[in-house]
Amino acid sequence: MDYREYEILIVEDSPEDAELMIISLTKNKVANPITVLEDGQEALDFIFCTGPYSERNFNDKPKVIFLDLKLPKVHGLEVLKAIKSNSKTSEIPVVIVTSSKEDPDVKTAYHYGANSYVVKPVNFDEFMETMKQIGSYWLFINERPA
Repeated sequence: MDYREYEILIVEDSPEDAELMIISLTKNKVANPITVLEDGQEALDFIFCTGPYSERNFNDKPKVIFLDLKLPKVHGLEVLKAIKSNSKTSEIPVVIVTSSKEDPDVKTAYHYGANSYVVKPVNFDEFMETMKQIGSYWLFINERPA
């Protein structure tokens, strides 16, 4: 599979929040292809090319991962820890996008290597603006190693 097919990975169990993220990113001229996964186990399978994604090319890494914390099957913090503790995936930027403002979640996310932690605004317009800003930063402004 082509690398470009997986430039943005959204791991979000709420279809409504995932749709808002996609709308916000595409409305703000982000043309990168987007893949949405709904649970932590699916995210791990996708990223590490196991289970139903065993045929996927491991070198086709996402440009950025927007990761919710409260996911079914495997918690988002465990997904983050797995990504950041593996030398082959640790450089992928992971932005936590969650409703949790709980201090232990924030501290643990940064301890495990999160690149950013964003609390989802409740207000629709604020949510759209937040996604616009973080999408623009991680896709257009941030420089990654070659």
